[in-house]
Amino acid sequence: MKNKIKILVTGCAGFIGYNLCKKILKNDKFVVYGIDNLNNYYDIKLKYKRLSLLKNKNFKFFKFDLKDKKKILSNVKSYKYNYIFHLAAQAGVRYSIENPQKYFDSNITGYFNLLEACKIFKPKLIFLGSSSSVYGDQNSFPIKENSNTDKPMSFYAATKKCDEIMSYSYAQIYKLKIVCLRFFTVYGPYGRPDMTPYSFIKNHYKGKSIKVFNQGKHQRDFTYIDDTVNTLYDLLSSYISRKNVILPYETINIARGKPEKLKVYIKEIEKNLQNNLKKIYVERQPGDVEKTYACIKNIKKKINYKPKINVNLGIKYFVDWYKNYHNKK
Repeated sequence: MKNKIKILVTGCAGFIGYNLCKKILKNDKFVVYGIDNLNNYYDIKLKYKRLSLLKNKNFKFFKFDLKDKKKILSNVKSYKYNYIFHLAAQAGVRYSIENPQKYFDSNITGYFNLLEACKIFKPKLIFLGSSSSVYGDQNSFPIKENSNTDKPMSFYAATKKCDEIMSYSYAQIYKLKIVCLRFFTVYGPYGRPDMTPYSFIKNHYKGKSIKVFNQGKHQRDFTYIDDTVNTLYDLLSSYISRKNVILPYETINIARGKPEKLKVYIKEIEKNLQNNLKKIYVERQPGDVEKTYACIKNIKKKINYKPKINVNLGIKYFVDWYKNYHNKK
């Protein structure tokens, strides 16, 4: 592992974290270190399955919670990472309404502890996993990185906004370099069971109805997982090669740049299942936003970004994976 570039990925057993580790490990010049607390917010078996697929001579895993300040300080001191992707977080908009304390502990305290370690053992660059939810309800589209983020609609969004503010502060005071990645509705194989399309298909096979919120009027900038992690990898490479100048602090939308109606998304699932989903149409829920649609001019300039997977293909890939993973016909 000598002379290799050392990458830390927190939340490495999570959806984006796992896929990013897998992508980076394809290049032998990197060694990847992963941290995850393996909590039971959703099926722990899926997290262990992801980890099992990361077995590699250039991968080392640590199981602990970032709330433990001593452990993260000791870890960063021992390994002195060159680049960090902070993707560990308590996810889920609706669950943040039920249990805000978990979000404070994980998303704010956990990230604060990591920043405290980084201010001492300065990495070259920190990538913070943020969210499109920080934009709240917008009226002007596509949403640019400089759009107002002062009105988060959920506590989950509020914690992500806090992370961005802390990032700016630490970048200015302690001369850290931080890029905030605002993810827009990432989906695909090995995705989160609490999100679509996983939750819809799971309910279908259980003979249950799906809840279609806001009477199906939602629009989302669905972003396929491969487009997402390829973007992160290319961004990392561009900073390593100095193609892009590392600023003290910046925000970048990570998205396909094309909104889709939830109704269209559901029809694609039904087409691939060759079955109709049982639907219950319900009102818009607290914390939900009506529409997400990202401006992706910034990321296009940085890495000549061209998303490859549209919803039609992305849903097909996911349904194929789901059937294989769960042995469904």
